[in-house]
Amino acid sequence: MRWLRRNLVVIAGLGTLAYMILPNLVVTVFSFNNPTGRFNYAWQEFSLDAWKDPCGVADMCGSLALSLQLALWATIGATVLGTAIAFALVRYRFRARGAVNSLIFLPMAMPEIVMAASLLALFLNMGIQLGFWTILIAHVMFCLSFVVAAVKARVLSMDPRLEEAARDLYAGPVQTFVRVTLPIAAPGIAAGALLSFALSFDDFIITNFNSGNTVTFPMFVWGSAQRGTPVQINVIGTAMFVIAVLVVLAGQMVGNRRKNAQPK
Repeated sequence: MRWLRRNLVVIAGLGTLAYMILPNLVVTVFSFNNPTGRFNYAWQEFSLDAWKDPCGVADMCGSLALSLQLALWATIGATVLGTAIAFALVRYRFRARGAVNSLIFLPMAMPEIVMAASLLALFLNMGIQLGFWTILIAHVMFCLSFVVAAVKARVLSMDPRLEEAARDLYAGPVQTFVRVTLPIAAPGIAAGALLSFALSFDDFIITNFNSGNTVTFPMFVWGSAQRGTPVQINVIGTAMFVIAVLVVLAGQMVGNRRKNAQPK
């Protein structure tokens, strides 16, 4: 019991980590399966056929490329707008600042299906044809709140004396922002950008309402599940999981290297 009490936090952390990673491990294992029927739900035999031809299913790689393109542009749009809004909310005082501060986080609290239906009604009333651009507008809108939250937290923790010191050394406003402010805020901006990319890439509810005839990768997966689940879907899921893990590890290595390089 003493050992259990001493290591309870570690055990709980490892259990939570295993609970989170287990579905990804199942997806990885079944990416090497060779199912006998249409559904890839029971293990049959080991095979590399799906990995050799990940685009063997019609339209799957096309929908994947579309989702990646949407996620990239949504990340750029949400990051630029979210960073500007975060700096404005922290650094400036203006009328209705409190209301704006509350409304900007509304998409985080609102159920996705409510936002999806509202956006659909807006696009239809404005006569906008549903497709790539309506999906992009919707993705930027609901990713914006997450970027603002991440960047705002970082800006609030910044020491204003660093910028004052730069101005005392005759740095202009632009030079101060580029050489001092932006590097300090970069971790928050990067966190918001990565979160936006992930949210946009795997969104289904908002995309389904506002896509028209456009098919993204999550919609392709949902449609495929109705008539059979190709092994290639597990291949793409495994590849995305591995890439995400590598990005996190690379970020940790860079952070540790910078920390060790700082003078003690």
